[in-house]
Amino acid sequence: MTDNAMLLKSTTRHIRIFAAELDSVGELVPSSQVLTLDVDPDNEFNWSEDALQQVYRKFDEYVEANAGADLTDYNLRRIGSDLEHLIRSLLQKGEISYNLNARVANYSMGLPRVEAQ
Repeated sequence: MTDNAMLLKSTTRHIRIFAAELDSVGELVPSSQVLTLDVDPDNEFNWSEDALQQVYRKFDEYVEANAGADLTDYNLRRIGSDLEHLIRSLLQKGEISYNLNARVANYSMGLPRVEAQ
């Protein structure tokens, strides 16, 4: 990261938002113009491409809705929290599922569903 530049970020269990962009070697460079989204960094869920795209589309909607607003911790946390709610709804609807092979079984969004046989 650049010297003296503070990286503005929001980190929840499944969503990380950085006011930064990735440089050519994959390092975050603080930016007041670009937000970078990291979804489910611990691979707690099994994702379909459609479910993942729903999260990215919703993120884009929230960013667009906040266009022109100050880039603050609060605004980033609100977007992250709203995306957490979306992930919970995807799990509850069965569009994503817990990754039972994840490094840690956290079940932070509730116990996994078990289908009756």
